[in-house]
Amino acid sequence: MRLRSRVPRWLSAAFWIAVSGAPVGAQNGSQFRDWRPSLEAKPIAPHVPCATLVSLTGFELSITSAATIPASAEAPGFCRVSGQIQPEIRFEISLPPAWNGRLYVFGNGGFAGEPLDAPGRVASTRRALARGFATAQMNTGHDAAAEPLGTFAASPQKFLDYAYRGVHVTALAARRVLQAFYDAPPHHAYFDGCSTGGRQGLISAQRFPDDFDGIVVGAPVLDFSGTMIGYVNNQRALTAAPITAEKLKIVADTVYAKCDAIDGVRDGLIDDPRRCPFKASDLPPCPDDADGPSCFTSAQVHALDAIYGGVKRNGAEIVPGWPVGAEIAAPAPNGGSASGWMPWFVSGPNGRPIEALFGETFFKYIAFGRPNPSYDWTTFNVDADFDKLQAVRAALDATDPDLSRFKARGGRIVSYFGWADPALNPMMGVNYYERVLRQLGPSTSDFYRLFMVPGMFHCSGGIGTSTFDAFTPLVEWVEKGAAPQSIPASRLAEGKAIRTRPLCPYPEVAKYKGTGSIDDAANFSCGKP
Repeated sequence: MRLRSRVPRWLSAAFWIAVSGAPVGAQNGSQFRDWRPSLEAKPIAPHVPCATLVSLTGFELSITSAATIPASAEAPGFCRVSGQIQPEIRFEISLPPAWNGRLYVFGNGGFAGEPLDAPGRVASTRRALARGFATAQMNTGHDAAAEPLGTFAASPQKFLDYAYRGVHVTALAARRVLQAFYDAPPHHAYFDGCSTGGRQGLISAQRFPDDFDGIVVGAPVLDFSGTMIGYVNNQRALTAAPITAEKLKIVADTVYAKCDAIDGVRDGLIDDPRRCPFKASDLPPCPDDADGPSCFTSAQVHALDAIYGGVKRNGAEIVPGWPVGAEIAAPAPNGGSASGWMPWFVSGPNGRPIEALFGETFFKYIAFGRPNPSYDWTTFNVDADFDKLQAVRAALDATDPDLSRFKARGGRIVSYFGWADPALNPMMGVNYYERVLRQLGPSTSDFYRLFMVPGMFHCSGGIGTSTFDAFTPLVEWVEKGAAPQSIPASRLAEGKAIRTRPLCPYPEVAKYKGTGSIDDAANFSCGKP
């Protein structure tokens, strides 16, 4: 209690945002929904009792418990191994009684440090166990309740564990546990993550290409430092000229009125916002530049121009402009509806925007290699200060386009990104894929495919067909050589599909065939824009 009293209120509030799973959930809850009987494998039984696994404790690896967990409605009974890897990477490995020979490791969200028994993490584990997978997860080396957001980076080792080491050493520990329990190694290992988890997946492919055979890369914050520079840009603009929730509706209405039908069908979606000619100057101006509820001052237009324009340094793009589309309101996790920009760009009724919380902690505790809690993050100057980030960028950002080692050993990547993501700029995913394509050539699609999701917010939600299983197609690609030509996706309302669409490998898009319901995937096919 005394520790928490010393934590600044903004950090404490941000911790609860992170672990509640609302805006920064790291997993696609629809994984495994299309799992097929053809992917079932001959089960492997345990070789030793669960409790004996505590003897695996060694210099770096401590097994704190190994206990059998009773069966539930969601999963069979299993052996749960809990432990710690030096210095403070808490991990959990779950071992089913009938193992399919596969390892499933899933990622983290935000600044990580999540409790391993958080409901969303338990659900991810149980989904995999129910299909016979052994699963592994970890907290990246710190406890967010004690070290909220970026404060953990005061320890250089904890920073490196978060940046790239945590997933790697957990995968190694899991292999050791699997060998001891089943007397067999995994015949395939997979990683699955979104947001920070997506960045972890790309880091694995770039730094440790032998760790995983297949990786799901969802909405990766691959240019972490660039994202935070973008947050500075956005928040400075919106602090100078605030935009209300009511005005966000006007922005959204104007954007969709101008751009919805560009793809040939008016369906409430923008399939590629790069083709949208919207400009902030299209919004209704305020007479005499006096602010009003249904018009925009020149300062507010300038603020939107700054967000949509991105960040440049000496004429070179550092952060791409934010695509339009996320301004629209969609069903909120707790009921009602809200603009995608809330609470990322614009605060909700209970606090600051998440951009401000995340950006401030990055620049105070991570950006410059040592903590400086008094630093005013809004003073960051990309021209003068960008070079000071290079050491952190080298460890934290997953921007290296050379995936040749991962490709050469037969690895596969299925990536996805919502075109209306309000948390992470979708152009990160597009630009990175195109850099890999330039580096490795047309054969890139033989091992790496990107699926852009019109109307989807961060990792899920929004107004698009955001319910889909990206993991099962990955397994089929790795083990059967069947590259995904499309991924079936749905939009759900009260648990029922009200629209289905194919998600297409970039740069293809789902094109309407000209007849039939626009809510039926059968009337769309993947093709060139």
